[in-house]
Amino acid sequence: MRRIYMDHAATTPVDGSVLQEMLPYFREKFGNASSIHQYGQEAKAALEESREKIAQFLGAKPSELVFVSGGTEADNWAIRGVAYALKQKGNHIITSLAEHHAVIHACEALEKEGFKVTYLKPDRYGQIHPEQVEEAITKKTVLITLMHVNNELGTINPIAAIGKVARKYGIVFHTDAVQSFCKIRYSVDELNVDLMTLSAHKIYGPKGVGALYIREGTPIVPLLYGGGHERNLRAGTQNVPAIVGFARAVEIGDRVLEEEHERIRSLREQFLSGLKEQVADFRVNGHPAEHVPGILNISFAGVDAESLLISLDMKGIAVSTGSACSSGSAQPSHVLRAIGLEDEYLKCTLRFSMGRTNTEEDIQYTVSALAEIIERLRAMSPAGAG
Repeated sequence: MRRIYMDHAATTPVDGSVLQEMLPYFREKFGNASSIHQYGQEAKAALEESREKIAQFLGAKPSELVFVSGGTEADNWAIRGVAYALKQKGNHIITSLAEHHAVIHACEALEKEGFKVTYLKPDRYGQIHPEQVEEAITKKTVLITLMHVNNELGTINPIAAIGKVARKYGIVFHTDAVQSFCKIRYSVDELNVDLMTLSAHKIYGPKGVGALYIREGTPIVPLLYGGGHERNLRAGTQNVPAIVGFARAVEIGDRVLEEEHERIRSLREQFLSGLKEQVADFRVNGHPAEHVPGILNISFAGVDAESLLISLDMKGIAVSTGSACSSGSAQPSHVLRAIGLEDEYLKCTLRFSMGRTNTEEDIQYTVSALAEIIERLRAMSPAGAG
């Protein structure tokens, strides 16, 4: 059976070149980067070289990049670390209803400790606007945390403009850039951010490694205590093989960014064109222009999303109903609720996320399979038939 992977927003396969770069650091160059002997210094050199490569891509200083276990840890650390560092100054945080659960749940946990959180409502495309942010600011606001690209919709937030608002009021600004990293070209200065969350496994690197960019001078306290790793900011022996792979994935992403952006944009257009020809009654959620091309969030009227997902999987096509971190939940997507999607569409929505593994033939096969399955499911459903 043919297998097609269209869930690149959940994770990506490790690039072959990334894997080859990592392998020596599991056996031949296995030293602890904190050890002072030759094995340790060999690992330390690889660690710092990797840090420099990633920092260069971001237009940051290597000293401003701290390696962590992934996006969830980076989000939690950015939010809780700044909140604790500035709790004597204020206790108010601004975020949105459409954030990743790593952000929302971290904010909810802080609310139980006495912090106040404003959850901004996105517009119907999933965007938060600078005016909303400015209106929500109080004298006690210490942190603004808003994602760069929405992981379910693909919508791009105007982070640079929001960053200017944060600067105007002297408020620390964090963005979760997991879904924009190596898909949009930018620097930390262009985005006006103080903290930025990054993850390797969304860019064809290994799972279990990410980074938090922390602008020099940003107040933050550690979440983990132990040895003096990562300049006393993040205790724990560094995962050198994964970090080396992370840096290699960034190098490749840098080289192919524009080419892949254009190729995937073309696949997106082919996908939507095919749907218009073969499938009736569907709608695309997210911003029509301000989006990354690889994420398509589509509602199919009269079709249960879980049934559609399972039917596609039986044909070898892997997609999702939303964030991988929420899979298995019986509740409709909090992102779709936040943008005000009508109830009849909430459980009729799938996310198709395209990447380097996809071809034009994949798109043709997927559209044809969708048309066949949707026709069958609608015929079986009284609501769909009506």
